[in-house]
Amino acid sequence: MDALDTLETRELRYFLAVAEELHFGRAAERLGMAQPPLSRAIQQMERRLGVSLLERNRRGVALTGAGEVLLYEGRAALDAATAAARRTRRAGGAGTPGGGARNRLVLAVKAAASHELLQKLLAAYAAEPGAAEIEVLPSGTCEQEEMLRDGRADVALMHKPFNSLAGFDSEELLTEGQIAIVPAGHPLAARRTLSLADVTDVPGLPHARWPRRGTYPPGPGPEIHDQTQLAQLIALGRTMALFPESARAWLWAEHAAVPVVDAPPVVTHIAWPAHSRSLALAGLVRMATRL
Repeated sequence: MDALDTLETRELRYFLAVAEELHFGRAAERLGMAQPPLSRAIQQMERRLGVSLLERNRRGVALTGAGEVLLYEGRAALDAATAAARRTRRAGGAGTPGGGARNRLVLAVKAAASHELLQKLLAAYAAEPGAAEIEVLPSGTCEQEEMLRDGRADVALMHKPFNSLAGFDSEELLTEGQIAIVPAGHPLAARRTLSLADVTDVPGLPHARWPRRGTYPPGPGPEIHDQTQLAQLIALGRTMALFPESARAWLWAEHAAVPVVDAPPVVTHIAWPAHSRSLALAGLVRMATRL
């Protein structure tokens, strides 16, 4: 391969920081380095690749068309490199008591969703001869796909339309409706059903916001870090959230769940990296599809 066509992971991290911040100073601070060497590193990348990645002017920094491609491809490349390192360490038992290789899978799940399905899956799989140890890793609304891509997880329960299955293999497990989880004392809690229009822009009850790639979408709702925080803020009348029907399992007495009749159905999939060759993972998937 021509050296001009290769990039080091260090260079990609530098570029992604600038591309995401669109500001050399903030990117340098994020990377823990001075701005001049960061600027020089980006210029060297552009010379080697023979393209302009950034447009620089007095107003700031903007991505060129080539820069947008590298932003997308660079994220995927870094995720793949990070995933390879994490899964290799996990396979070799790094970070586990006593060391040594262990038959272990990390399963990413959306906090509070598909609770009954998850319980059945874990119990049924644990009864299988030679079953791997399953570490359950709760996540925010849209974090499972990121955990699969960067190697924090080996397999995930994902939910369309909230999660993207692009680049993964998957099997459909469950289809269910959506509910609005609102404070028990709110007028919406007295309704037998709701529509999407009913739960859009409700005065004083904005939708909770979960992060994607470390950033929160715009909006007036509170920034949510975990399920416990969400549950407390709903109970206090500060926010509301839409969840699959199965989320009823974690409701508090201060919550009310009302079906949203015109919300798209939520389809739960078990998903895994398309290149996986793990026999333990294949066994878990087979068990999931039998439930």
